[in-house]
Amino acid sequence: MGGVRRVVVTGLGLVTPLGVGAPQTWKKLTVGRVATAALTDHSFAQVPCRVGARVPRGEGEGQLHLPAHFTPSQLRTMTPATGYALVAAREALQDAGWRPQSEEERGRTGVAVGMGMVDLEDVLATGAALQDRYSRVSPYFVPRILTNMAAGQISMEHGLEGPNHSVSTACATGAHAVGDAFRFIRHGDADVMVCGGAEACINPLALAGFCRLRALATSFNEEPQKASRPFDARREGFVMGEGAGVLVLEELGHARARGATVYAEVLGYGTTGDAHHYTAPREDGRGAVRAMRAAMAEAGVSPAEVGYINAHATSTPLGDAVEAAAIQEVFGDHAATLGVSSVKGALGHLLGAAGAVEAAVTVIACHAGYLPPTANLDSPDPAIGLDLVRGRGRAWITDTPKRVALTNSFGFGGTNACLCVEACD
Repeated sequence: MGGVRRVVVTGLGLVTPLGVGAPQTWKKLTVGRVATAALTDHSFAQVPCRVGARVPRGEGEGQLHLPAHFTPSQLRTMTPATGYALVAAREALQDAGWRPQSEEERGRTGVAVGMGMVDLEDVLATGAALQDRYSRVSPYFVPRILTNMAAGQISMEHGLEGPNHSVSTACATGAHAVGDAFRFIRHGDADVMVCGGAEACINPLALAGFCRLRALATSFNEEPQKASRPFDARREGFVMGEGAGVLVLEELGHARARGATVYAEVLGYGTTGDAHHYTAPREDGRGAVRAMRAAMAEAGVSPAEVGYINAHATSTPLGDAVEAAAIQEVFGDHAATLGVSSVKGALGHLLGAAGAVEAAVTVIACHAGYLPPTANLDSPDPAIGLDLVRGRGRAWITDTPKRVALTNSFGFGGTNACLCVEACD
């Protein structure tokens, strides 16, 4: 291969509660818009948390109408999460200007798109259908609920015959998918990877399950836009969101040869395990510390060179505090001056899609030289001790020509991922 293969981002696609399309999400995010809203359907009546962040449905600007993108027969084969992933992948590939034509190009372009959990609505409905009679079970039931099917459908739609990969690591899924895709290219398994994550599970059963874990915010049903508040003194739990984030990663020489626009370079990837608890992070933050250090070590950057951290911070009392302490341990005195924000205040927690959406936001922040804010950060927890970005965001001012960022994602089961990215001139 002749030296280390460098990996860059050439395409972005987003389907989020703030809108369809990366420009829509970024614009609304940076002016302080919040997407969390009340879940008013009677089916949520007995669930303690009745707030969610849904992808806007409709045919207007920034809205999604799946029947406009897929035929009825196609829709029968997919859950909404797969639909979101396909829409985001189309945007990312169009943004990258990459349409592999030859057999070699198709064979060197792969997919790594993950999903956190299956569509519980599908499982419930099919279970009820089976109680009636066997023949009512759809032949598409199993393909619909497989978590790798978004990756499979993307590869089939675009004829991508390279690595076909799907990871499911709870809330770290999207970041792991991007990191794994980075490694596929770096190690020569592909020249281009379409990668990311998707999730759509805002339903009464999923909310009830997370509420029973005491993971969701339950005191803001009458003020739904204030429910998700990372790092705030009044935070009490996360708000479930949905959507998809897809990035096109490409080997640098391949991108340059075809004149592609390069948004940022992926420099490093760290992944660790807590080996501690099925839902709670280690209170000493050791897993997060090791993931950040591993990403920077592979990137070859020092803590002082990092100017921004897109935090995992989901708005839970323990999780946000542990992550803040981990950042302080890794960055020392520099922790008080580098910008830190969590976009989950605006978007909610997109679970398996979160890491990919937040990787895309971090790439845009590096490219634009602008730091997105943390919504609802009205009274920062004094114990956090970080330079938290609030309001409508701020310009990324640095003493060096570099703009280097980390984006963190941590999941149930003690799984941690960190990506290190840098703006490209």
